[in-house]
Amino acid sequence: MSTNLYDVAYDLEKAVRESNEYKQLKQLYDDVNNDPSAKQLFESFRDIQLQLQQKQMSGQEISQQEIEQAQQQVMIVQQHEKISKLMEAEQRMSMVIGELNQIIMKPLEDLYGPMHQ
Repeated sequence: MSTNLYDVAYDLEKAVRESNEYKQLKQLYDDVNNDPSAKQLFESFRDIQLQLQQKQMSGQEISQQEIEQAQQQVMIVQQHEKISKLMEAEQRMSMVIGELNQIIMKPLEDLYGPMHQ
């Protein structure tokens, strides 16, 4: 009997959506979006992150001023309780996804050896 990897992947997606980590992340995300000042601050923070990522990916240099602006924005959002909690939940979810990725990549690691990045 052959395993359909796509069916397993969709089952994993469903399990992620049903996990406590995801449910908590979604609740905290909704809390931020239901608070107009938190939502505006969070969107501003995300915009700066995306701009810097796009510059970095396209090989453009990021100025010292942009770095300082991003650092100031991080300090501001970390002081906002709702956003801070959301960022902590994002970090936990990211760790879970990373661990799942390690499990998924295990057969290739067994075949080729550890993959160095």
